Amino acid sequence: MKLGINLGYWGAGMDADNLAVAREADRLGYAVCWAAEAYGSDAPTVLSWVAAQTERIDVGSAIFQIPARTPTMTAMTAATLDSLSGGRFRLGLGVSGPQVSEGWYGVKFDKPLARTREYVEIIRKAMARERVSHAGEHWTLPLPGGPGKPLKLTVHPVREHIPLYIAAIGPKNLEQTGEIADGALVIFFAPEHAEETTLGALRAGREKAGKTLEGFDIVPTVPMAVGEDVDALADLFRPYTALYVGGMGSAKQNFYNKLARRMGYEKEAAEIQEKYLSGDKAGAAAAIPRQLIDSTTLLGPVERIADRMQAYADAGVTTLSLAPAGLTLDERIAALRTGVEALERAGLA
Repeated sequence: MKLGINLGYWGAGMDADNLAVAREADRLGYAVCWAAEAYGSDAPTVLSWVAAQTERIDVGSAIFQIPARTPTMTAMTAATLDSLSGGRFRLGLGVSGPQVSEGWYGVKFDKPLARTREYVEIIRKAMARERVSHAGEHWTLPLPGGPGKPLKLTVHPVREHIPLYIAAIGPKNLEQTGEIADGALVIFFAPEHAEETTLGALRAGREKAGKTLEGFDIVPTVPMAVGEDVDALADLFRPYTALYVGGMGSAKQNFYNKLARRMGYEKEAAEIQEKYLSGDKAGAAAAIPRQLIDSTTLLGPVERIADRMQAYADAGVTTLSLAPAGLTLDERIAALRTGVEALERAGLA
């Protein structure tokens, strides 16, 4: 199992620290550094900045939002980043959510599975430097009856195949991800519930494509906090978990709430969401079961974190992307080093 680092979003006044974290991860031998986007910092600019100031670590989008770019624009960006980084780019995609898709990009959040499948088909074709033509429900290239003609990418990526990942949570999305992608970006991954929440659907998708999970990269982003007081460390992530389980999306459409229910927290997930959407964020955070936090994070001293890393590896995780807690650069750097030490103690390095 390899380690990654998730830098999240930029532009919050910690950009210099984020770059220092990426460079230290590079020095420590981390496999990949991921950057996110929502409606603030954009991932391609951040990744080009990081790639220019690192040497070995891969740079990955977690994620490029599908409603933000046409598929051919994404192919251009991927090819350019792969070229600039010397073959170190990983392309992560996701449909985002209805609030961002419709509120920020003006793109209707409908048929996300079909939209993702078409998007990937076009990107694959463009990245293979074929002349791109596509007649689908969501994209038609070239447009009929006009001057457009099928074009092919003029940039030559460093590699023939750039790894393509999809951020997936729900069973149908996970199954399709297993079928059409090279890896899955997942969140709130609990090793104890891996089969029923994640692996079963991914495996079914791989089987559709005539493949197995061998060589497929399973990449959860896992919050991490180092220290002796595990209860206090768990409390650090109550607001984060409440935001996703309670407030990310609407009452009818919250993928993270449904995930918590699939883990067996049916009653608790309903209470968290009800409190959060009514404005009681503190009550929502307090309602989160400690076990839910503990099973989806890395908490405690290095020995305990090593044990949990072993559980992630046993559950089939191939790249464990850490999201260290802490506001200071020293805290984040220390967590990076603890991650390496824990991986070595677990015998996974």
